Amino acid sequence: MALTPSDNIHALQIQAGALGRKTGHAFEDKITEELNGLCCPIKVQELNTHVLVGDPALLLLRYIAKKEGLGEIQTISSLSTGALATSEDGKRFLSIENKSISRCKSDLIITIEDPNTRITVGVSTKQCNKKTPTNAQLYFTTAVGFSRLLMNNGISVSDTAINALRQFCGDPGFRPLDDPTKLENRLFDTRRFFWEEIDKNGREEWEAIFSQNQNDVSRLLFQKAYLDDPFSPEYLLHKTKASDGWHNTEVAIYSINEIISLSKRYQGFYTKKYSVKKGRYKDPVGVQHLAPRFGIIQMQRGGQKQHPTQLQFNLEAGYFYKI
Repeated sequence: MALTPSDNIHALQIQAGALGRKTGHAFEDKITEELNGLCCPIKVQELNTHVLVGDPALLLLRYIAKKEGLGEIQTISSLSTGALATSEDGKRFLSIENKSISRCKSDLIITIEDPNTRITVGVSTKQCNKKTPTNAQLYFTTAVGFSRLLMNNGISVSDTAINALRQFCGDPGFRPLDDPTKLENRLFDTRRFFWEEIDKNGREEWEAIFSQNQNDVSRLLFQKAYLDDPFSPEYLLHKTKASDGWHNTEVAIYSINEIISLSKRYQGFYTKKYSVKKGRYKDPVGVQHLAPRFGIIQMQRGGQKQHPTQLQFNLEAGYFYKI
C-alpha cells in the first residue's frame, strides 16, 4: 500500500495498518480487519433485535446502516483506536476527517458511504470471554474527577457532596483511619466509608443528582471521558460471553441514545444490600452495606491494588437480557 493516501478512507486504512495489533485489543482489531476486507456494494439487511448471534463485524455494520438509514453500501473503512491507549511513547495520534485524535472514548471509528450519504461514527466496545456474562467496566475516575465531569457539563455538585464521595472512595484525609473517633468499635473496613455511612447531606445530594439527572449522567459515562474527544461513541457493541467461533458470537448492539433510554426505563436510582465476604476486610456475619445503582449502571470503589481509591462504574452483568 502506498504511503500517500489517495483519499480519506485510504488514509484510515494506512493508519490502521501502521498501528497494528496490540494485546488486549484483538476483538476491535478483528472487526476492523473484517470490515476493511469486505467486498462492496453490500445491501443493508433488516435487524429487529439488540441481542444477535453471528459475525460481530457484519452484525455491527448492518445495525449501524439500518439505524442511519443507509441504502446499498458502497465503501467501508474501520479503524481501531486501541493503539492510542497502549502507545509506548504516549505521542501517537490519528487524523480523521481533519480531526486530530490523541485519545478517544470510541474503540472503533467507522466510515460508511452509500450512493447519497457518507457518515463517520464512533463505536464503544465491551467484551466478555467467560461462559456466563460478567459486569463490564464503563468508566474509571476519582471522586473529584467525576464531580468535575458533572460540573463541566452543567450539573451542580456542592463541596459537601464531593467530600462525601471522597469518603466513599477512601481518599486520604476522608477515611475512618484518619479519625480515631471513627475507629472505636468499628468491625469492618477502616480504609473507606460505605454508602450508608458517608455524610448524610452529601449522600442525599448524590441520590438526588442520580435520580433527577439519570439520563444526563449516563450519557456522560458512555460518551464523555475526554473533553477533547472529537469522536465520542454513538454506538455500543458488547460481546456478551465466550463463543465457539467468530461466526457464532453473541453480541448486543445499541445506539447510545437507545441504551440510555432503556437503562432509565429498566430502573431509576436505588441501593442494593451486600456484604464483603472475602479478603482481609471481610464483614462480620450480619453486617450489610448499600451499593448505589441507577439503571444498568453500578457504582463502586475500585479497590484495586494499583488504584484502590478510584471510582468505578460498571454495566450490570447480563443487562442485555433484562432491558
